[in-house]
Amino acid sequence: MQKGSFSALRILERAFSLRKAHSIKDMENTLQLVRNIIPPLSSTKHKGQDGRIGVVGGCQEYTGAPYFAAISALKVGADLSHVFCASAAAPVIKAYSPELIVHPVLDSPNAVREVEKWLPRLHALVVGPGLGRDDALLRNVQGILEASKARDIPVVIDADGLWLVAQQPALIHGYRKAVLTPNHMEFSRLYDAVLRGPMDSDDSHGSVLRLSQALGNVTVVQKGERDILSNGQQVLVCSQEGSSRRCGGQGDLLSGSLGVLVHWALLAGPEKTNGSSPLLVAAFGACSLTRQCNHQAFQKHGRSTTTSDMIAEVGAAFSKLFET
Repeated sequence: MQKGSFSALRILERAFSLRKAHSIKDMENTLQLVRNIIPPLSSTKHKGQDGRIGVVGGCQEYTGAPYFAAISALKVGADLSHVFCASAAAPVIKAYSPELIVHPVLDSPNAVREVEKWLPRLHALVVGPGLGRDDALLRNVQGILEASKARDIPVVIDADGLWLVAQQPALIHGYRKAVLTPNHMEFSRLYDAVLRGPMDSDDSHGSVLRLSQALGNVTVVQKGERDILSNGQQVLVCSQEGSSRRCGGQGDLLSGSLGVLVHWALLAGPEKTNGSSPLLVAAFGACSLTRQCNHQAFQKHGRSTTTSDMIAEVGAAFSKLFET
């Protein structure tokens, strides 16, 4: 190798090294903001004070997703976790865990009114896990979203909740207490629906930023090899180590934990997040936690890792990231 080429290579290596060091520093700084929003455990608190989370989803075909989201919320630290599902899904979800409060109302003609009665008791909603695309269910969820916005309740929207938003972007446009958590395909569908054109695959950061802006600065979390987060003003990247295992259900762990963290972040306020968006900080925390759970579960189970294995790691992963 010629001397000039060797020097150029050293410069590139150094630039990459500095960029990597800067990225690690940014990750650690943001993790510290997540630690700031976590409420301390205390014997003086009463049940429900650290979070009452509602999951809207679950139909006859899909019962695992709402369970994963709701149980993850409890494992992260919510005190109570409700599931509002279709009647056929309720006995199955109840059988998975006695910890969850299950309401078989989502396919009822009075679904919106039935859920609305509980909204004053809830701190956040997670909308979409296991929802499916039945027209009647989607109409009811649309009404539930409208009622939640009217009460200023934070909403995390995932899975088929995102499909509904792609059909009706006005449903959440400008609602600053909404967080969307699309995977690659869901993001592409949303981007095309909102911006009337394909996303730029060579500019992931810009694409997430533009989608957030086009939705009125709603927080968007594009899940992928690295998770890219934006509220239309700031872009964060979560590259916490995970694994190469991509079993179904990981997004439900993320959305359930995010529901709790959003509540905590809004309760803590911007003074605890150093002026950064509380929802962005919460989303970064949920992404980091999900990846850490994936990493720890994979170390034990390898290729056979499932989301149940990941949920079993929530306590240890939370402690490692946020309590040490």
